[in-house]
Amino acid sequence: MSTIKTIAKTVCALMVFSGAAMAGPPFQTDDPEPIDYGHYEFYTFGVTDGTGVETDTAGPAVEFNWGALPNVHLHAIVPAAAIFPSDHSEPREFGLGDIELGIKYRFVQESKHRPMVGTFVMFEIPTGNFDRGLGVGKTWYTLPIWVQKSFGPWTTYGGGGVTVVNQTGYRNFPFAGWLVQRDIGKKWTLGSEVFYHGPEGPGTPQTRPATLVDAGGYYKFRDPGF
Repeated sequence: MSTIKTIAKTVCALMVFSGAAMAGPPFQTDDPEPIDYGHYEFYTFGVTDGTGVETDTAGPAVEFNWGALPNVHLHAIVPAAAIFPSDHSEPREFGLGDIELGIKYRFVQESKHRPMVGTFVMFEIPTGNFDRGLGVGKTWYTLPIWVQKSFGPWTTYGGGGVTVVNQTGYRNFPFAGWLVQRDIGKKWTLGSEVFYHGPEGPGTPQTRPATLVDAGGYYKFRDPGF
């Protein structure tokens, strides 16, 4: 198996996972608002993506967020990763993926006329096996700035930054997104976003820049505990 093919398999699995982790599902755009001081959040999830070459999954994965300080929360995701090649002569792979650690810090509070501003720095730790295509093989980073403002039931947020990947076949690439969402009653929140990312490297599936427009939302089964 060539190095380029191995790298492509790694990125196809992990960039999709990174996108899911970098944002509040189902969106890729993130916000600057940390969870409340002293509070905790726990999630479990999985994602999958397919190309003509293979199907890649990240999950089951667990995410934990902790409001460690006022305006600061700490973040961790521990994922399983898997690769299912379309060519059945190629081996399937399954194991631990790259662990994600992050710090969200809000450094400007929202007021009547001023948006809140913050950052959510991510560190992807190379715990996945690079030779098996389950990890990038080196620590890589996401460095964004996010802005948010609310107007009654409406909320809008967005921003951008750069992903730094110092690995063969990869390149650093910019990203940016903006989202508008609206609360509908006490249970529903619906929104839509535009999200852009630059080319991710010659050894990855995303060799060119791409822009997407999507829509999604949330339904609160039990508020506020669930």
